[in-house]
This record gives sequence, C-alpha cells and structure tokens, in this order.
Amino acid sequence: MNKLTDRKAKAFHGPGLLGDGGGLFLQVTPSGSRSWIFRFKTAGKVRTMGLGACHAVTLAAAREKAAECRKQRADSLDPLEERRAAGAARKAQGVTFREAAESCIETMQGGWRSAKTPSIWKYTLATYAYPHFGDLPVSLVTLARVEAALKPIWAKREEAGKPETARRLRRFIEAVLDYSTAKGWRSGDNPAKLDGPLRFLIPKLEEAATVTHHAAMPYAEVPAFVAELAARDDLSSIALHVLILTACRTSEVLNAKWDEVDLEKGVWTIPLRRMKTAKAHRVPLSTAAIAAFEAATRFRREGDDWVFPGARHGAPLSNMSLLQLLRRMRRQNVTAHGFRSSFRTWAEETTHYTHDVKEAALAHYSGSKVERAYQRSDHFAKRKPLMNDWSEFCVSTIEY
Repeated sequence: MNKLTDRKAKAFHGPGLLGDGGGLFLQVTPSGSRSWIFRFKTAGKVRTMGLGACHAVTLAAAREKAAECRKQRADSLDPLEERRAAGAARKAQGVTFREAAESCIETMQGGWRSAKTPSIWKYTLATYAYPHFGDLPVSLVTLARVEAALKPIWAKREEAGKPETARRLRRFIEAVLDYSTAKGWRSGDNPAKLDGPLRFLIPKLEEAATVTHHAAMPYAEVPAFVAELAARDDLSSIALHVLILTACRTSEVLNAKWDEVDLEKGVWTIPLRRMKTAKAHRVPLSTAAIAAFEAATRFRREGDDWVFPGARHGAPLSNMSLLQLLRRMRRQNVTAHGFRSSFRTWAEETTHYTHDVKEAALAHYSGSKVERAYQRSDHFAKRKPLMNDWSEFCVSTIEY
C-alpha cells in the first residue's frame, strides 16, 4: 500500500500533494512548507486533517498516525472530531474547582431572584471550599476532599448558623460538580450528593433545620415605635416605615424600584423575580404608606431607580442599615423581618379577616406548586382594607 520512501519524499518539492496510500499525503505549499495530512470522506465531503510538519514527524510516524485515523473511520468515527474531543478532555483536566465555580455562578445567576445570591455563593465557597480544593482540577475533587471541607463546620453545629452553613456549602459544591459534569470537565458520581456515600460520613447533615423565628416586637408596642420612627428624617427610617406599613420582606422593600410603584393608584407591584413565591405580588398602599414613599422621593438620585438608594451608586440600602437603625433606637432585641410577625399576630387577634386574606398579605400561598398555579386570586380587593386598618393602627399615636 505504501508508495513513498524517505528519498521520494525529500525529492518532492511541490507545490501539491504526494500520496503514500490509505489517505496519507505529503503536502507542499507554494511557500515551500512541508507537512503530512490525512484525507478522508465523511457525509459525502472530503475532509483534511493535519498530522504534523515533516521536520517534526517522520514518514514512519505519519503512517502510524494515518493508521489510527483509518481505524477510527472503520469505527464510523470522524478523526477530526475525535482529536477535538481529546483536546477538550486534556483541557478539562486543567479546569480548577475555583474556575468551574466561577463559570457555574455566572451561568446560573440570571435565574436567581436575589441580587445577593452570587455574593453568598462566592463567599461560602471561598471561605470553606477553596482552601481545600479550590486550585485542584475539578475532575480530582473526591469524596474525601468534600468530607474534609464539610466536617470542620459540621463539628461546630451547636454554634449559631453553622448547621445551615454546612448544608449550604454541600449544596453549592454539588451544583458546581454537576455543572462541571455537564461541561465535560469531570465524569463519574458526584461526591457531594446527599444520597451518596457522604450520608454515611456526615450523618444527619440535611436534617430539617430548626425554624428560626425572627425576633418580633409585640404589636401593642408598634404604634409608639412608628411615632418615634416618623420623627426621624433619614432614608433608613423611611425604609423601615414602609416595611412596617406594608408587612413586606426586608429584601422586597430595600430592592424596590420606582417603576414598580404607582402612587396615584396606590399599588406597589413586586415582580416575580424578587418574590420567594415566584409570583408577582401586588401590595395595596394605604395613605400612610403612600406618604412614606413620597418622603423617599427626596433622596432619589438621577440615573438611579432605587427607591432606597445606598451609599454606593447603583446599589440599594443594605440590610445592615436597618439593623444599625434599630440599634440606634435601642431596639436590639427585634429584627426588621419580625414586624411581619407583629402584623400577623395583630391581624389574628384583633380583626375578622379570613385566613387566606391575612396570609396573602404576607405573600404566603398554601398548597402544592400545582395548586398554587391555579390560584388566580391574590385577594387584592380584600387586602386593601386590611392594610388600611393596619396602617391606621400603626400611626394611631402620631400627632399631626
């Protein structure tokens, strides 16, 4: 089959092709460049694959490479595609866990509701995972390495926050490794999966976490507190005032934008991307709530649509701003989120609104995902008088 000899190959100056048989050719370009190529036909088209320059690859070595290509063709494989796949696999060996995590976060963050989620991922992984295997190829992250990252945190599970940190870290590592498998950077089982061997090494890791009840102010004390709050003239105080009057979550209030608020109609529509229920939530605004929003307009910055802009341009007030406000007001024993509980207890003990209306005011919707999908009413018309009654109660001690 072979037609060429080293002498014939050296004597050929081209330009053109000189065949050896079986798809192997010596190629000489007009500029005098000499290389070996393999030509084959696939899907009715002739394709050319380079096998290396003549000064680096001998005739014998070129024949070995061509033989391997013919074997791949016999197995209905495309030699070019096989080489690309092999190159990708070699490259994947060098993708570190840190690089994989950064790529995973960048890919997933478009679907996350909270703008803070990427920061939580980055901080958790950088603090607890990267020291163990951040710079290791993601393909080499094993069960033992995952255990080594999780065990020190789980050993301190009696400390506040540690159990949830361990659970969160495991979920993040599992997601990064699944993502890496999808990208072709690793193969095999995911060592961070809870239903795998990890459950024997760190038992009870994902037991239901104890429900944390946010410290709430007794509702009877809310009117006096709101009067004290109304006497203040800073943006954090206005934000907390809005939070109390609307019974909304802290993140929903602090991330509010002016295009969501219709003060003329008295409606604030929180888009679904920012709701835990993955469902847009209409908030009826009482007269007092509208006045609080209007007070925030004095702090509006040009080119910034946040209702409650933070110190850094392009960002809203932080949760810490409300925490610090409560400390300044000597209310360290309560949390901003706890005012939702104050509202719920007040509504339960002093009003006759139905359970569904009271729950809808907090954007709580019962039933399975399927059942919630068929719930067309958000009880907006019935929630409006409820929120008016709550506002009147809250501002009842303010002297105008």
